[in-house]
Amino acid sequence: MRLEGVSTTYEGEERPAIRDISLSVGAGELVAVIGPNGAGKTTLLETINGLLRSEGLVEVLGLDVRRKGREVRRRTGYVPQDFMVPADTPFLAKDVVMMGRAGRIGPLRAPDRRDWEIVMAVMEELGIADLADRPMGRLSGGQQQKVMIARALAKEPELLLLDEPFSSLDARSRRLVCRILADLREDRGLTALVVTHDLSSMPEGCDRVVLLNGGRMTAVGEPDEVFSSEAFLRAYGPVRLVRT
Repeated sequence: MRLEGVSTTYEGEERPAIRDISLSVGAGELVAVIGPNGAGKTTLLETINGLLRSEGLVEVLGLDVRRKGREVRRRTGYVPQDFMVPADTPFLAKDVVMMGRAGRIGPLRAPDRRDWEIVMAVMEELGIADLADRPMGRLSGGQQQKVMIARALAKEPELLLLDEPFSSLDARSRRLVCRILADLREDRGLTALVVTHDLSSMPEGCDRVVLLNGGRMTAVGEPDEVFSSEAFLRAYGPVRLVRT
C-alpha cells in the first residue's frame, strides 16, 4: 500500500481532514494508527478503502483506489467505528457475517456449503458461534463488535482495516482478536491497519505505529521510537502505557 501527498476533505468542508499524508505499508505488516480524537484516523482508513475522494496517490493492493475502488473493497475487510444497529434489526448474526462473503460469492448467487463453513468457522474462532441464530439488534455492544470483526474476516481479505475494533471488548476478547490477527499474518501474510485512540488497546506485535495529530502524520516508526518522540509528547503528554 502506498500513499503519496494525500489530502482528504469532506464535502461541504474547506479544511482537509487529513493533509499531505505519505505512507508505505508492506505486505504482512501490522500497523497501529494512533492519535487524539479528531486527528484524522477514521478519515485515513476511509480514504484507503476508497470511500472518500482525495488528492494525491492512493494505491492499495497494487490498484489505484480512485479507478479501482470497488475491487479494493472486494479484497479488503473493513470494520467501521460506528456500527451499532437498532434493536429491531431483523438480520441474524450469521447473516451479517455472511454479508462479508458477498464480494467472493458474486452477484445473483446464493451462498454454498463452503461459504457457510467459512462463516461458522470464523464465528467459532471468535467465540460467537452460539450467537449465530440471534437477531443482530438484540446483541450487546461487544457481541455486535465481534460479529462485525467476523464479517470482515469471513471475506478472507488481503487487507484488514479496523477502526477502534476493541472499544466494546473486554481484555480477554481483545487478546483473542490479537491472536487471530497474528495467526492470519503468519498463515496468509495478511496486512492490517488498526486505529485506536486508547493506547492500552493497541495490539501487541505491531511492526510500526503511525501518529496523526491535527490531520497530519507527525510521527511514524517502531512503537518505542514513536512513543519516545516529541510529536507523541505533544499529542498525549507524558503517559505510561499499560496493556490489557
